[in-house]
Amino acid sequence: MDAFYRSIHSNSGAYTVTGTITDAVTGQRVGARVQVLGPAGDQLAPVGAMWKVGTGEPFFYSDGEFTLQVPRGSVQVRVERGTEFTPWQRAVECAVPGDVALDIELERWCDPSAEGWHPGNLHVNYNHTEDDPDRRLMYDSRVEDLRTMEISYVKREDMPYASNKYAPGVLNEFSDERHYVQCGIETRHNMGGHYTYGFGHVLLLNLRNVVEPVSRGLLVDPLAPDYPPISYASDDTKQQGGIVIWCHNGHGIESPVAAILGKVDAISLWDTYWEDLQYEVWYGLLNCGIRLPASTGSDWFLCSGNRVYTKTQPEFEYGRWLQALREGRTFVTNGPILRISVDGREPGDTVRMEPGNSVTVNVDWSSHYAVHSVDVIANGAITHTERFPEGSVQGSFECELPVDTDGWIASRIGSTSRDSFAQVIWAHTSPVYIDAGGIAPPERAIDAAVFIQQIEDSIAWLGDTAKFYTDQQRREVVDLFRQGQDLYRKLAINDGLSTANQKDGPSSDFDAS
Repeated sequence: MDAFYRSIHSNSGAYTVTGTITDAVTGQRVGARVQVLGPAGDQLAPVGAMWKVGTGEPFFYSDGEFTLQVPRGSVQVRVERGTEFTPWQRAVECAVPGDVALDIELERWCDPSAEGWHPGNLHVNYNHTEDDPDRRLMYDSRVEDLRTMEISYVKREDMPYASNKYAPGVLNEFSDERHYVQCGIETRHNMGGHYTYGFGHVLLLNLRNVVEPVSRGLLVDPLAPDYPPISYASDDTKQQGGIVIWCHNGHGIESPVAAILGKVDAISLWDTYWEDLQYEVWYGLLNCGIRLPASTGSDWFLCSGNRVYTKTQPEFEYGRWLQALREGRTFVTNGPILRISVDGREPGDTVRMEPGNSVTVNVDWSSHYAVHSVDVIANGAITHTERFPEGSVQGSFECELPVDTDGWIASRIGSTSRDSFAQVIWAHTSPVYIDAGGIAPPERAIDAAVFIQQIEDSIAWLGDTAKFYTDQQRREVVDLFRQGQDLYRKLAINDGLSTANQKDGPSSDFDAS
């Protein structure tokens, strides 16, 4: 059985099951994922059904109504909608030939939008295996109940993406009053192979114009140059009023450079289902005083429940939603609702205080699937943990945290539970920042030194291996990396953050000859 489940048979039998799916509160018909298992455990679906993509349980998509034929016996029906609704599940006995009508009312187990938190998936591509992207795009935001969804234009020489039919900008034909669908650009660079990170990948959102080149290096052609750097695309995007999100947990040799030069607005965590949860790069950048909110998406189709919530009270509006993302008023999750406050301040805010005092940290969570740990993270280290060996679906705690330096505080959820995508349950808030008068935390110098060495290794690759059309191109990119490296050097000697916000640095002494 492949990821699309296209080989699953359907409409065999003398019994007809019809389902109508509604929101239990509003009574409105809603889209959802539907799974129907026959008496032998085989997957059943209407003819021509569109299937969920990715790992885990197979589901077909429904716009709120479905009809299919089933064999005699007990039929299992399961219906899911996004992550905020309790899955609906029933055993349907088909003993007498005829029709069975199911009124499926989906009930919310949480409603973050009532508090101004609205979900989005900011990283979605449809590759060459998708033969009906319009139909999938119409389904995706609705069955996942996303207020905003960003599909990206992306170029690879070896793979024509089905989603490249859409031009950057709002996609009105796929949007409605509740679901805002937009197309952005995924700008990327790889080295040594299509699955080896080079400069890295970024998402460019809220664009007025196309940012070229979309890809560089071997993604375009084996002989194409490793130029221009991704930072140039970031500059173009910001000039348009757009937003730049670094993908894949901060992977890529240019990410620490672009981050400290102020060219990145947010970082996307665990945005492919085959990767592990990785926070190390993000934590290191935060420790260097770089304010990078958390974002996420699913990348390869909607193959996970990943979503980023931003707080845009009172109602959803796309411009305000993006601004809240820039400001760091976010948490990322594939289901659990996770909140943190520090002395009453929320993610994106700054708590100003005298060193040597303590802050009060409040954390609360709720989840459909059981979670097994909730951590408070300060400057990359776990400072408080609540563990639940039997699992917890709701709770809160308060703790006191002494503060002696500048820094940041966030919370995260860990779990061994898995959702129907077979993904472990997780969540992480963006940080609340601490201003203790400019006293640098000890982690700053440590992580700055790590980035200094990483950039030095990258410069060696740029000088010895990378391909350029001219020596001037090579010098440009090396100079860019040196600028970032010099700012980390200043941080490594606890020179403070004021210099970290400068966009200019000394020229490199690299000799391309």
